[in-house]
Amino acid sequence: MNVTGRLPIVAVILAGILLGTWLLIGGSPDIVERFSSAEPETESGSATGSRGGELFTKDDLSLELIIHEEGVFPHFRIYPYWQKQSLSPAEVKVTVALSRLGRPAQLFHFRPESDYLISDQEVEEPHSFELVVAAEYQGKAYRWNHSQVEARVEMSDTMMQSSDIELATAGPAVIRSEITLPGEIIFNEHNIVHVVPRLPGMVVSIKRHHGQRVKKGEVLAVMESAMLADLHSQYLLARRRQTLAQTIYDREEQLWREKITARQDYLTARQQREEASITTQLAAERLLALGVQPKSDLSGKNLARYEIRSPISGIVIDEAIVTGEVVKEDKTAFIIADISTIWAAVRVFPGNLHQVHVGQRAVIRANAYDLTREGEVTYVTTLLDEQTRTAVARVQLDNQDERWRPGMFVKADLQTEAAEVPVAVSLEAIQTIGDQSVVFGRYGDYFEMRPLKLGRSDNRMAEVIEGLFAGERYAVSNSFIIKSELGKAGAAHDH
Repeated sequence: MNVTGRLPIVAVILAGILLGTWLLIGGSPDIVERFSSAEPETESGSATGSRGGELFTKDDLSLELIIHEEGVFPHFRIYPYWQKQSLSPAEVKVTVALSRLGRPAQLFHFRPESDYLISDQEVEEPHSFELVVAAEYQGKAYRWNHSQVEARVEMSDTMMQSSDIELATAGPAVIRSEITLPGEIIFNEHNIVHVVPRLPGMVVSIKRHHGQRVKKGEVLAVMESAMLADLHSQYLLARRRQTLAQTIYDREEQLWREKITARQDYLTARQQREEASITTQLAAERLLALGVQPKSDLSGKNLARYEIRSPISGIVIDEAIVTGEVVKEDKTAFIIADISTIWAAVRVFPGNLHQVHVGQRAVIRANAYDLTREGEVTYVTTLLDEQTRTAVARVQLDNQDERWRPGMFVKADLQTEAAEVPVAVSLEAIQTIGDQSVVFGRYGDYFEMRPLKLGRSDNRMAEVIEGLFAGERYAVSNSFIIKSELGKAGAAHDH
C-alpha cells in the first residue's frame, strides 16, 4: 500500500478555470495571453520559506504559501517577496485553483491584510490537493503548479477484496431517531383473572397449583357448599311442582271443554301452572349464575359438590386456598394469567415525556436473555410516580412462544421521528481520527480521508451535513484497516 501515491496533475484544466476567473476579479485582459503562455515552475516542495510554507519563485518574484489554522478555521496565507524583500500585498493579485479527488475545482481569491494576502474561504481537511497558483505583478503573469498528498492510501481492488473491505454509496436515507429508556416485563393486566368460588363452602380438594398451566373450563378445586345443596333442592322441588301443576292444568282443561267443570277452575289451574314454571326458571337461573347446569335427576349424587373452573387458559400465578378451608363466596381462590401477550412497562423521564406517545413504534431488548421484539406503545400514564417522578409507557408484545417472562429488565428503543436526509453514511464506516469523525472515500485506486460534519443518526445510518457528496463511494466494513495504514505512515495530517 502506497500512502504517498497521487493522481496525475490536472494543472491544464485548473489553469483554464483560473484564467477564466481572472477577468471577473479585475485582472488585466491582456494578461490572459501571458498567463496562458507563461511556463509554470516545477512542483514546489523542495523549497521552504522562512515561515515554513511552500515557496514559489520565478525571476525576482516569490510567494510563500502557508495553511494557517492556529485558533481559526484553516485558510491560505500568501507572503509576497520581490528580490527576497517583503512586498506590499496590495501590489500583487493572486488566485489559487484547488482540485481534490472526486471534487470539482475550487477557486480561492485573496485580499491584502497586514503583510500577507488572505484567502476568502476555508481550506477544508484533508489538505490533499493539486494547486495552480496564478499571480500578476507589475503587468507580468506568473503561474506555478503544486501537489500535496495527505490522508491518502493506495489500494487496488484486489487488495481491497483480500482485506474484506466493502464499499457503499453515499445518498438519501431515512433516519429514525430513537431514545432508549429502561423498563421491566409485566403481565398484561387485561389478561389476568381473579377466580372466586361465588358461593360459600369448604374446600374438599385442589386440582391445580401455583405455576401450573390450565385450560379454559378445567377444574381448579372442588368444594362442598350447603348453599348449593339448598339451591339444588329448590330447583328439584320447583320442577316437581311444575310437573304437578301441568297435570292439573291438563285435567281441568279437558273437563272445562267437556263442560263438566266451571271456567273459573280452568283459569285457576292455568295460573298455577304459569307460576310453577316461573319458579322453576328462577331456580334454574340461580344455578346457572354459579356455573352449575340444572339437572332433574340427581339421585345418589352429592348435591353440595361444587367445582371451581378456570374461565381462561393460562398459568396459575397465585393459589390462595387450602384443603379443608371454609371460604366465602367473594374470596379470591386463584389468579390465572394468559401470557400469550405481555407488557413492557417503560420508565419515561420528565425530559422525554414530549417524545413518547400512544401508537409509537418500540423495540424491546432483554440483552441478558438475547431477546428482541417489536411492539407499540398502547398507553402512557397521566400521573407521575410520586417517588421516581417518572411516567410509565406500556408496550404490548406478542409472547406466543412464552420466552418473555414478567420480571425481566429490558431496554426500550423508541422511535421519536423519521426524517429523510439527502446524504447519509453507514455508522459502521465512521472512524475517529483526532477529534474528527471521518470516512474513507474511494477514488480510482485510492482511499482518502473525508472529515464529516454529522447530523441526526439512528442505529444504522448518520446524516452527513458536510464532507461527502451524494454518489461518492466510501469504505464500510473493515475501514479500520485503512485507518491503521494511515497511522503507520503518519499521513493523517502531514503538512
